[in-house]
Amino acid sequence: MPLRSAGSGKASRDAVHHPLFARSYARISVTAETRLGMGGVRDRLLAGLSGRVIEIGAGNGLNFAHYPGAVSEVVAIEPERLLRQLAVEAALRCDVPVDVVPGAAEALPVKSEAFDAAVVSLVLCSVRDVSRALGELRRVLRPGGTLRFFEHGAGGGRAMAATQRALDRTVWPRLNGGCHLTRDAVSAVREAGFELGPYRRMLLPEKGPRLPTSYCVLGTAWRPGSAD
Repeated sequence: MPLRSAGSGKASRDAVHHPLFARSYARISVTAETRLGMGGVRDRLLAGLSGRVIEIGAGNGLNFAHYPGAVSEVVAIEPERLLRQLAVEAALRCDVPVDVVPGAAEALPVKSEAFDAAVVSLVLCSVRDVSRALGELRRVLRPGGTLRFFEHGAGGGRAMAATQRALDRTVWPRLNGGCHLTRDAVSAVREAGFELGPYRRMLLPEKGPRLPTSYCVLGTAWRPGSAD
């Protein structure tokens, strides 16, 4: 059972309000679990986590079922109202305690150094201020705390790079909830002051046509320092 859930509230108080995109994403993301192999990616993203975890941009809660039993609590931040309501429903089916709350990545409504780990999954592409959001994650992680990330971004050859830039300048962010195709998650994490750990570049889907969103990275970083 979740410790607390907040699936309601007026749209004017929501940090993000993209109802049409939210409905579309809710359908597409469920299909991607099997067709694109996202279920397996979520397993790798969350494997080995323990203690208190904060997840930023939880969407419709598809990560929740993949958290290992050693996780004592997940605080899941989701700014979009419809997706937050779906996340609350997913939390009720989850084996670990999940607390779904509204909030923006750039101003997390939690105390400093309160979490053992943080998770971002297809989130940094759409936050308004990447460096500020990552700064907030550093703030709420304990010294030595873990950041797990899975993000899409710039990739491919010259033609794909040009396509991604053109889409970012025109229709893509407006049609996809503020998503950008050309951000570099690895550089952003490093520049935010995290100690970058192992990461791997990957294609999603692994086989088939290359899409502007196909170029992904799965990795780990740490907040510098130790709990001693």
